Amino acid sequence: MNANQERSLPWRLEDIPFDRIDPSLVRHRDDLFYLVTASSFVEILSDLTTRNLVTYYAGDAEVGGWLSSHWEHEEVQHGNALREYVLRVWPEFDWDSTYARFFAEYSQICTVDELEPTRCLEMAARCVVEMGTATYYRALAEFAPEPVLRELALRIKDDEIRHYKHFYRFFTVYRERESLGRWRVFGALMRRLAAVRSDDAEIALWHAFESRHPGARRDTGEFRSMFSQVSRLVRRHFPADMAIKMLVKPLDLHPIVSSALIPPLSQVTERWILR
Repeated sequence: MNANQERSLPWRLEDIPFDRIDPSLVRHRDDLFYLVTASSFVEILSDLTTRNLVTYYAGDAEVGGWLSSHWEHEEVQHGNALREYVLRVWPEFDWDSTYARFFAEYSQICTVDELEPTRCLEMAARCVVEMGTATYYRALAEFAPEPVLRELALRIKDDEIRHYKHFYRFFTVYRERESLGRWRVFGALMRRLAAVRSDDAEIALWHAFESRHPGARRDTGEFRSMFSQVSRLVRRHFPADMAIKMLVKPLDLHPIVSSALIPPLSQVTERWILR
């Protein structure tokens, strides 16, 4: 990252008061260890996601420039901040080796071939990803018992909402170019919603769990029990209405229709993402 890119960041690691962390509030919480560690893995991996997206949007200087000069650096900073938090609270944890195992697995499925078939639909899918992260960090800020973790989660949440707005703007540009109907957009939203639930989060949680339980199997009840436990924790604080408003926005529905869909879709989305 060059000096101009660092100055453009909305906040920097130096702004987080890591020296004021109270480990006694969180060190005994295995659920928070798994959640924060898994989040650090996924966020730092954004450099790989950026390379895929820049390749996919080759020729679009505005999209490629924003991804490379802003989005990637902000996402990776999220991961570095979360990594620092983990190591301050659980200094015995071998973050680097565990991340290497996560990267080796997840990089196999994080490829350009996994992106949507058109640029418009991939921008719709990006909106779902940002919806998922923004709502997750808002929930984390709600249930985190330690003030520095709450502050960090809120900063990341604000960044993710801003990223959503950028992806949505790019989506509207490509929607005009490609003239895609709502059903095709809806299909992309649902496909990515399923992936948010099943891919990076579960893989990251598994590697965090396996680091504490060497030789464990992913299909055993112990890991599934942990996964259910942390899912329930997030679900209790999940801002479902916020999630649905962000989810249906690319469908460009009439406000009355959109408002009517929010309550039933909130329940469905909460179960779908967090089951």
